[in-house]
Amino acid sequence: MTIKSINGCIGCEECVKSCPCDVIRIDPKSGKAVIAYPADCQICHLCRMYCPVDAIEMSPDKSIPVIMPWG
Repeated sequence: MTIKSINGCIGCEECVKSCPCDVIRIDPKSGKAVIAYPADCQICHLCRMYCPVDAIEMSPDKSIPVIMPWG
C-alpha cells in the first residue's frame, strides 16, 4: 500500500477529487476519506498535496521520488 493512513480527515473530498486512479472514497457513514483501492495507487502524491489538513500519510516503503522533467 502506498497510502499508509488517513488521520484527521475533515471530509472536504479534495483527495477524492485529485486522485486520478479513484483510490480514495468518502465513507458514507463517517463522511471521512478511506483508502478504498490501495492496489490502484500510482504514487502520484496528489491526494497528499491537495489535503488542506495534511491528513494523508504516505508509506515510505513503496514511495518513489517525484521526477521533474526540468531537472
